[in-house]
Amino acid sequence: MPTPAEPRTSDRTAGRAGTQSLPGPQVVRRIMSLYPPLLGAGVRVTHIADDWTSVVATHRIRRWNRNPNRAAFGGTLYAMTDPFFGIMARGQLGAGYRVWTSGASIEFIAPGRELVTAAMSLPREEVAAIRAATDDGSKSITSHTAEVVSSAGVLVARVTQQLYVRRSD
Repeated sequence: MPTPAEPRTSDRTAGRAGTQSLPGPQVVRRIMSLYPPLLGAGVRVTHIADDWTSVVATHRIRRWNRNPNRAAFGGTLYAMTDPFFGIMARGQLGAGYRVWTSGASIEFIAPGRELVTAAMSLPREEVAAIRAATDDGSKSITSHTAEVVSSAGVLVARVTQQLYVRRSD
């Protein structure tokens, strides 16, 4: 059994390709808007900050992408946020880190029946704390919350994600 300071085999091999630098924010925004799971669900990434500190994703409910209650599917509301805290962390941390979502929860508050928007942020101070926590090879697990809001200003859902980060070198 490895000691806590010694990486497990799965830690050494998992996500090696994920430790490379990302392309620029606007390229990632276009790629994610065309990413089949998001595109098929009707999710569009409308903004990624040049410094990787914020992302905005939208979903317009249509006849072909709504549930039997004429509202957004819960999975789509979660998908609007799923990759983005990790992308913001990777963009700010740069190469040399493994980053993934290790847990998540979603609280459904009201049906989303029109355009819904998820605005997510990951401030530089939080990423600096993650970097400091992982400098000695330790892992960092932090929680981040995003709210999905309708165009009428109604809170539709609250998504919380746990972000796992560890240096890869």
